[in-house]
Amino acid sequence: MRYDLVIFDNDGVLVDSEPISNRLLAAYLTELGHPTSYEDSIRHYMGSAMHRVHDLVVEQTGQRLPVDFDDVFHARVFAAFERELKPVAGVEEVLRKLAADSVPYCVASSGSHERIRVGHRTTGLDRWFDEERIFSSEDVGRGKPAPDLFLYAAERMGVAPERCVVVEDSPLGVRAAIAAGMDVYGFTAMTPAERLAGAGRLFSDMKELTELLTSGRRS
Repeated sequence: MRYDLVIFDNDGVLVDSEPISNRLLAAYLTELGHPTSYEDSIRHYMGSAMHRVHDLVVEQTGQRLPVDFDDVFHARVFAAFERELKPVAGVEEVLRKLAADSVPYCVASSGSHERIRVGHRTTGLDRWFDEERIFSSEDVGRGKPAPDLFLYAAERMGVAPERCVVVEDSPLGVRAAIAAGMDVYGFTAMTPAERLAGAGRLFSDMKELTELLTSGRRS
């Protein structure tokens, strides 16, 4: 293994949650009088913490979302997760290989701790992630694209940023990883490759990741 720590994004990388959450976010914003398509949600909000949704709505409309917006949205998302959520195809094989090779890994997500845990419990990925491997934007002052979350995860895991690689599927996450001084591999299963152009490597099938991790370090 070429890295001392593999940092996974969660939504869209570990759990196949982006179609669910962006569908529900678009519907809820539209319901509240802010017409938003599924494509709009993917373009503007994918990979971001909830505070970014609030900030962009204020910026674009001058109106604030209801104070219970996050609670209502998450209740809808968690209910849908129970019915629909699956792990990203092939990711368990990647995690199994990392564990077998004793390679440190963790998750650093814009989502809340509760969202991460619900998703992992629903999909069975919780057996791969104990509490010491889970980091959320709730743990830092600024979410992606700021580097804070990735730097915090690396510090807690005891690894220098330059020895880390981040696996991301959002432009915001790619920017955050680069700002943190880390290598980043862009997962293009849902995101057009050109939107992840800053990533050092791009891949569209999780089966490719193990080989990339063992062969693809910058000099």
